[in-house]
Amino acid sequence: MKKVALIVAGEGFQSKEYLPIKEQLEAAGVVVVTVSDVSRQATDNEGRGYPVDLVLSAVEALAFDGVFWIGGSGTLEHLDNQESNRIANECMLLQKFYGAICIAPRILAKAHVMTGKKATGWNGDNALAQIYAENNVEYIAKPVVVDEYLITADGPGSAQRFGKAIADVFAAKV
Repeated sequence: MKKVALIVAGEGFQSKEYLPIKEQLEAAGVVVVTVSDVSRQATDNEGRGYPVDLVLSAVEALAFDGVFWIGGSGTLEHLDNQESNRIANECMLLQKFYGAICIAPRILAKAHVMTGKKATGWNGDNALAQIYAENNVEYIAKPVVVDEYLITADGPGSAQRFGKAIADVFAAKV
């Protein structure tokens, strides 16, 4: 059985991304572990609490088939850090599936785990193409982009497709 870590900010993650992705993966038989920079409970962008299974500093990429970062207003403040960089680099080196949705792909770009890859993400501030160019990532303006082990999506409207894309790559790798 496949096992995925969904990483959410302790405050301000986008539940409209998290919930559909989690549901898609669980429907496909994937075990989902919710990870955050806080223990016990993370708070979404609307103030609702969600249980946390594992704290970010305890994540070892080897224990998962994939690791994915969820976006939202608190993502850059809470997850753009050394632990996220460590986990992303472990995923890349171990050839685990990894990726992010909405604003979270910016964390992966800055962690240098998207170098030479094609990716998408939230571009509401029209800065994503520049951020990607600075980090040698090719920006593709599509809802979901899969490039080998890297999977990215542009925001809440693509959350179900993102979850399905993750489930599909697992199904294809059986």
